[in-house]
Amino acid sequence: MVAMSDAVKPEPALPADMTFGTATASWQVEGDVAGRGHCIWDDFAATPGAIVDGTTGEPACDHLTRFDEDLDLLTWLGVDAYRMSISWPRVQPTGMGPVSEAGLATYDRMIDGLLERGIDPVVTLYHWDLPSELPGWTSRETAERFADYAEAVGARLGDRVSHWATLNEPWVSAYLGYAAGVHAPGRRAPAEALSAAYHLMLGHGLALERLRAQGLINLGIVLNLIPVYADDPGAQAAATHIDGLHNRFFLDLLAGRGIPADVVAGTTQFTDWSFVQESDLPIIAAPIDWLGENYYTVNRVSSVASDVTAVGQDLAAYPGSPPATFAPREPVTAMGWEVYPEGIVDALRLAATALPGVPLWIAENGAAYADVVSPDGIHDIDRVDYYRQHVAQVLRARAEGIDVQGYLAWSLLDNIEWAEGFTKRFGIVRVEPGTLTRTPKDSALWWRDRLATRVSP
Repeated sequence: MVAMSDAVKPEPALPADMTFGTATASWQVEGDVAGRGHCIWDDFAATPGAIVDGTTGEPACDHLTRFDEDLDLLTWLGVDAYRMSISWPRVQPTGMGPVSEAGLATYDRMIDGLLERGIDPVVTLYHWDLPSELPGWTSRETAERFADYAEAVGARLGDRVSHWATLNEPWVSAYLGYAAGVHAPGRRAPAEALSAAYHLMLGHGLALERLRAQGLINLGIVLNLIPVYADDPGAQAAATHIDGLHNRFFLDLLAGRGIPADVVAGTTQFTDWSFVQESDLPIIAAPIDWLGENYYTVNRVSSVASDVTAVGQDLAAYPGSPPATFAPREPVTAMGWEVYPEGIVDALRLAATALPGVPLWIAENGAAYADVVSPDGIHDIDRVDYYRQHVAQVLRARAEGIDVQGYLAWSLLDNIEWAEGFTKRFGIVRVEPGTLTRTPKDSALWWRDRLATRVSP
């Protein structure tokens, strides 16, 4: 449990000139699998043992059916914005060709419902649900098809969307999906992971080009930058390599510096990087209007053997890394992730240094903990403390001059936590197994109170 000494300190006021909201993602919450094409997460979920509790995309949180109810929860919370993602196979069932009018109408209804309640839609075009018929992110074709899809969505929804993100956490898609094999598509092929990381960024650049041509604004991308700390001198080489693949690869491409030389040198046993085309690099590096950062934890790297495990902290996800272990320190969340609020400032500094002048958002921040369900409420004191401490650090970053313009809590609802299924819960609103009844937790009550007391700058 987080030290309660922090809980009694006066909480800094939330600034009125900063956007606050919550976030979800399509496959994790929507349900209605029959209303869309299949995606790689449907295929992955059908693989025995791939998802811990056997959860599939139906009904998830039944968010599409219960959307008005969930919007009313957002109104009750008093948020400014809601980050949602578009399901690519709901708009283009096979990932290419004609769009689905019914699919686009679904998102018309969702966005109109948000706007009617005075809530800004923050839309992510790709939150991992790649249509199954496409060849995967190892292929240049997928990047090109993504640009087509982005153009179609932008043409339909662009007049009503506050902010656009092309991709969510390309590191996760590439390395947990293609190297460690713990996310869809479940591959364990380091060369494919490196190719996927590159083609995801190419897809971002091509999509940005199409959206910009339509006159759309507030275009960006969401990364999950993770500060990497070497616990001892013997771990420094591994920490540098991990930082290169996790952070500098994406930031340097966005900044126009290309792929870091040490990343190329450290992965030559897997690939010659011949899929990189010099003409792609200016496309990937086209200016963005904002950068989202999803912060949950840090990567603490040690040369000492350890049997401590944390979800996603796996050396297999960093092809070519020197031997090392991950050594998260207590306290940790239910995911095994170290609770280190100061790390959110370090992550923001990474972004601000690499991309000076680009406004930053915390596009996700939250924690999985076990709820205490009782007749008088859903008690999640650890989650409340997590939010309290991390929000304070974000405000510290702003006070230092880092241009943080938004903060979105992950997540509005308990949802499918990818390969962990419903065994790990991040929601500030509990979704009851079976009935899917929504009940605000103490963390939702805390957020409601905090948002109601914002002050002018």
